[in-house]
Amino acid sequence: MKNPVGPVLRMGDEVELIIAAIEDDNPGTDIEVIDRGAYVRVQGEGEITVTQPTLRRYLGADYEIRSFGGIMSAFSGRAITTSDAITWQSVARHKTGEHQAEEEAGEEVAGKPQASDKAVTT
Repeated sequence: MKNPVGPVLRMGDEVELIIAAIEDDNPGTDIEVIDRGAYVRVQGEGEITVTQPTLRRYLGADYEIRSFGGIMSAFSGRAITTSDAITWQSVARHKTGEHQAEEEAGEEVAGKPQASDKAVTT
């Protein structure tokens, strides 16, 4: 994988169910699981997400996404959290997204003039 992202989880009873939830939330994405004994690294290319509804299907109706932090010892990439999901995104992908958003907003990007800039000649 060129840009692997995802959580590192402490080994426990819920790990296999969490891996299944991550796989369900990322159809078509190759999810790699690396067992490190006391920890399991779960990663995908560029961006992966896990949602509270999917975790609840596997872990019970009362499971809260904030509980996920209790078993996640680390992660690779940039973690974006909402009230019902966690997305791990490669830093390169995130920066590309910021660059595109700035261009769409008409902001100057890295010193490059935008189409709205006019040359003045005398």
